[in-house]
Amino acid sequence: IPHQTHNTVVRKIDDTFLTKGITERKEALEGVDALITDRKGECLCISTADCVPVLCYDRKRKAIAAIHAGWKGTVAHIVSKTFEAMAAEYGTQGEDITACIGPSISLSAFEAGDEGYDKFRNEGFDMEQIAVRQDKWHIDLWKANSWQLTEAGVPASQIAVAGVCTYTHWERYFSARRLGVESGRIVSGIFNH
Repeated sequence: IPHQTHNTVVRKIDDTFLTKGITERKEALEGVDALITDRKGECLCISTADCVPVLCYDRKRKAIAAIHAGWKGTVAHIVSKTFEAMAAEYGTQGEDITACIGPSISLSAFEAGDEGYDKFRNEGFDMEQIAVRQDKWHIDLWKANSWQLTEAGVPASQIAVAGVCTYTHWERYFSARRLGVESGRIVSGIFNH
């Protein structure tokens, strides 16, 4: 489990990483928001509390990814960057990916305002597809991350979206927006067997 800082650093978990001592591994996971590996028997995890967990499995090359896509990571294309890392390291192709978007904040609960709207628009997102104006702008992070997957060639039929809002269901899931940053965290993981 990395120490996530809402950026786009992708770390490969390989033999070299695993031969390091505990302190070195901890340092190598500092400021990392996505993990990839093709090693069997490894479980990659990320933690969230409203941010979007994206888990990917390349069934052809037996590689996996765990991505923490907060709104800052989403707007900075962390899912696209993780896919690029998987393609470079393992030869991953979009059609071979099965992806899951886990419980996280929904469109109705995620107020982004004008500044947030402008950041997504300036990064090339289709705002007609991911934004709705209520009192303020709201952004659909599930669609924004699904779009990054489909842009990488992942068929929409191979992307599962949990459709569970952590903000709305704060009593069953953790929500930093509702409970504060000291709320608990949901750990999402993917095991490579």
